[in-house]
Amino acid sequence: MDFFDVVTTQRAMRRLEPRPIPDALLRQIMDAAICAPSGGNRQGWSFLIIRDGAKRARLGELYREAWGELMKVPYYAGAAKEPPDSPAGRMLASARHLSEHLGEAPVLVLACVALDPGVTPSLTTGASIYPAVQNLMLAARAHGVGSCITTIHRFRDAQVKELLGIPAGVETAALIPLGYPRGRFGRPPRRPLREVAFADRWGDAF
Repeated sequence: MDFFDVVTTQRAMRRLEPRPIPDALLRQIMDAAICAPSGGNRQGWSFLIIRDGAKRARLGELYREAWGELMKVPYYAGAAKEPPDSPAGRMLASARHLSEHLGEAPVLVLACVALDPGVTPSLTTGASIYPAVQNLMLAARAHGVGSCITTIHRFRDAQVKELLGIPAGVETAALIPLGYPRGRFGRPPRRPLREVAFADRWGDAF
């Protein structure tokens, strides 16, 4: 696919078919992930590629529990009160579907990043893992594979780490379900560029 077609039509796909993704395709997607930049080129990332049915099912259970925690957060609690056909209502319905069917996705990728001893995770910690996550998702889109990024699993982070044997000092930065989408790719709704890109001074539209 053309690069700009990939970038502008890769959107959150939370309704996924259970049919498997070929190993060769999955390896190509993951190879694209590790071509991303990282701080100091340290490449402190790790990716758990989970296809085992029992582990996916257990992650699905933990994710459903985590969803219940998320719905206590004011933004999502407020979104639950919006009309079902509103943008917030549609987003919530899609996210709820994922919470109920996460374990059915054929592949779950847990993106992790190692921390230096004694270092507390901060906003900049993500600079060494989230570019790789975006590479992964763009590569998936180029192959017609749907994905989305979620961090809701962190409400049950200790249980997730125990299930998968993740050592201390490694942060679970994102959970990415992969699967062939039930819906269609397309440009997602976004605020216009003039509202979010400024020229030389905050508030001056680019």
